[in-house]
Amino acid sequence: MLRILASLFVALSLSAQAPPPTSGKRVRRLLIHNATVVDGNGTPASGPKDIIVENNLIADVIPLDPVSLARGSRAGNGTFDAVIDATGKYVLPGLINAHAHLQEERGGKAQPIEYELNIWLACGITTIRDVGSDTKRALELRKQSAEGEIAAPRMFIYPMFGRVNSTSQARERVRSLKQQGADGIKILGIDRDLMGAMEDEAHKLGLRIAHHAGVEETNAWDDIKFGTTSIEHWYGIPDAAIEHGVQNFPSSYNYNNETDRFRYAGHLFREADPKRLGEVLDAMVKANVAWDPTLDIYEASRDLQRAQNQPWFAEYLHPTLEEYFRPDPKNHGSYFVNWTSTDETFWKENYRLWMATLRDFDRRGGLIGMGDDAGFIYQMYGFGLIRGMELHQEAGFHPIKIIQQATGNNARILGQEEKLGRVRAGFLADLIVVNGNPLEDLKVLYPGGRSAGVEWTIKDGIPYHAPTLMARVKEIVAEARRR
Repeated sequence: MLRILASLFVALSLSAQAPPPTSGKRVRRLLIHNATVVDGNGTPASGPKDIIVENNLIADVIPLDPVSLARGSRAGNGTFDAVIDATGKYVLPGLINAHAHLQEERGGKAQPIEYELNIWLACGITTIRDVGSDTKRALELRKQSAEGEIAAPRMFIYPMFGRVNSTSQARERVRSLKQQGADGIKILGIDRDLMGAMEDEAHKLGLRIAHHAGVEETNAWDDIKFGTTSIEHWYGIPDAAIEHGVQNFPSSYNYNNETDRFRYAGHLFREADPKRLGEVLDAMVKANVAWDPTLDIYEASRDLQRAQNQPWFAEYLHPTLEEYFRPDPKNHGSYFVNWTSTDETFWKENYRLWMATLRDFDRRGGLIGMGDDAGFIYQMYGFGLIRGMELHQEAGFHPIKIIQQATGNNARILGQEEKLGRVRAGFLADLIVVNGNPLEDLKVLYPGGRSAGVEWTIKDGIPYHAPTLMARVKEIVAEARRR
């Protein structure tokens, strides 16, 4: 009771001296008062604490006690330009989406970039790793975000590597992407000799590599040998543990037929040899190859009805995205043609084995990150990352660990662990203020739902009011539906 009364007294005192921040406007000195903090380093929640933000940096994180609160004292010295009263609220590092796509169209139809960026921020996402979009446009958006010209997460741009025909072309492509200003490279469907050359050149130039493995010549053993930064999704890992080297595909299988591809992807983990799989995981750990599983993006394969009826679709699903999601062979990921209960049953088993393998990788010391790959397969931007967090909990991870995977671990994958992913003095001021306890219920992170969600997303020291962002998203969707 003493702490509650003291907190109210200090909050009233502070509010009399400084107003709440204005959404989208950085202030010189911001105080987040009386917060319970969940750091991105895997430690339990602690508080109350005052967090002082000066421009775009966390200047200090100061533990409080009931005595200081009762005296009406406040953190630090001097005055503050704005105060966020975080009494009864949780503060986390900004979430990092390690597998995102900047999308201004779906299926050739326009979709405003503001729609996607607002949802990301409202879901507490302060950083994205863009792994394949229009490179020139993505670099423009990265610059605008860095300069505070648009409301957007900070961006790390990993262009799609594309097709090359020789090792010399592979090396030249890497040099070209570096010259354009890329932060890293995403590879997809690449032969072994080309992969070796491009990774060697990328390492020389300091470019990190995300590998979306497929059913192809290369698998996790090549990532281990060549030094890939992260394996995306999960193809490539169980493949490397199949005793005879190739999955037992039917004679009619065509990888370019996406219904075939995703149907039999649901059989893959059951064909991996457990002993060999353990050897793959150990080698990944030794070679520092991280795993970004994107658990959310294939969930429709195990429960299509649930995927098609997510509650946030009612107000926030843009009609362009809605149309793209419908089964249609011309749209990537819209493969649910004649999808059956048998397919869902195989995928349920695939998830069980996939989740068990993730737990095993973690036990062996592996680095697990998190991304959502939204804009495909009934997953919306931002919402998909939070759903992924719930699926990591289903996989057996504690919420403290899950928050670390979405913050500190992702910062390590980006090579930004000394700047991002922690609530710590000297780090960039990427923070979220949450109405509710995410360690008790990860659903409190969803915007516009039964919980209050994220209240403030602070990116690079700029506070954004999440409910205001989602109100704008609702307007964008309503206007598009009227048209």
